[in-house]
Amino acid sequence: MKIKHHETLEDNYLRKFLGKLETNSVNVGIIGLGYVGIPLAATICTTGMQVLGFDIDTNRVDEINAGKSPIRHISSQVIGDMRLGGFSATFDFSRVSECDVVIICVPTPLTKQREPDLSFVVATMNAIAPWLSKGQLVALESTTWPGTTEEVLGPYFHNAGLSIGRDAFLIYSPEREDPGNEYFSTRSIPRVVGGMTESCLTAGVALYGKFVDKVVPVRSTRTAELVKILENTHRAVNIGLMNEMKVLTDRMGIDIFEIVDAAATKPFGFTPYYPGPGVGGHCIPIDPSYLTWKAREYGVHTRFIELASEINAGMPEYVVSRLISALNANGKALKGARVLALGIAYKRDVDDMRESPSVFVMEHLTKWGAEVAYSDPCVPVFPEMREHHFKLTSVDLTPETLAEFDAVVLLTDHSRFDYEMIISHSRLLLDTRGKYRGCSAPNLYRA
Repeated sequence: MKIKHHETLEDNYLRKFLGKLETNSVNVGIIGLGYVGIPLAATICTTGMQVLGFDIDTNRVDEINAGKSPIRHISSQVIGDMRLGGFSATFDFSRVSECDVVIICVPTPLTKQREPDLSFVVATMNAIAPWLSKGQLVALESTTWPGTTEEVLGPYFHNAGLSIGRDAFLIYSPEREDPGNEYFSTRSIPRVVGGMTESCLTAGVALYGKFVDKVVPVRSTRTAELVKILENTHRAVNIGLMNEMKVLTDRMGIDIFEIVDAAATKPFGFTPYYPGPGVGGHCIPIDPSYLTWKAREYGVHTRFIELASEINAGMPEYVVSRLISALNANGKALKGARVLALGIAYKRDVDDMRESPSVFVMEHLTKWGAEVAYSDPCVPVFPEMREHHFKLTSVDLTPETLAEFDAVVLLTDHSRFDYEMIISHSRLLLDTRGKYRGCSAPNLYRA
């Protein structure tokens, strides 16, 4: 049988790449050393492959190279072990030329107009474009709209004189990190992989199979991109339903947390989701907007998804309205009141502040004229943020401190909080997380 030249070329580069994987002689570059990139680098380092980390934050690079972890739930011991295995961090993107694999783990936020912001992805591709070469595999892990890998990353290969699937490989594998979750790790969470071509998929599955227990191949990068958005849109919609139910049950004088706990005893047909002061993190508040934005290109109005996002976005304001009612019941106005926010990270026991509903609650309180402070064992100093500005440090929780505030609002239920002390010494306590479900106290209110 006569074999075309391009098929022989394709097989040759794929064979070489797979051969390097088998002998652990692949050099892996990871761009973006944050909540996704560092755990990924740590996991790959355990395989014996050489890993080089890239980040534009020079302070973070220096910190990692000094053996210190910039992320609370990842210990400096982990960074030290990575360093012993040869890992290093750099902001010199010319060193991409040393890498057989480049994995991109940079943020994909929203603009002020709630539209996709791919500026970090584009900036990354501009930085590595001069160093793309034959035989390399590039993987995008950042959450984004279906078509990004093909339409945004693909042209860089063409401009570099590379043919995707023949002499270079391009894949998409959505990150599935859950910061602070002690039950699942980068290795144990199955990973979806989609390739631009069959050879790209083969290379991608082989790569992720080196450090992930289960790889789930799908037929295209677009499919893989939409898998990630569906996962988080599913959560956003169900949390939106629970938040709407929370507003209703508050009016009815029924405890939504008791309702959900009881419904969850049904062994089929119900999955428990819990309400709160809103939704936070880099996924749930963001990903549905990527989908609704892309849907407009196809003339589809995703009303159900947009309604859930609207409900979730309105929860911080609802929390403030509940606090106003609680203060009024105690003869106190919100204006001029001293309010302590308990927990400002977006979820329990992490230091991640991205899209945290606690911050939106604090901003609403400030607009109403309240004097706001916070206490969070994971966030000792309020970080610099693009759109939120509070020059505050965490207040130490003591009986005396709690008694100084007119109201205490539980926003993030960290395990390190002394909940018995909090309810015993707060003048007024507003619980937005159901931590005090079943509890009855004259100073306890729920939102």
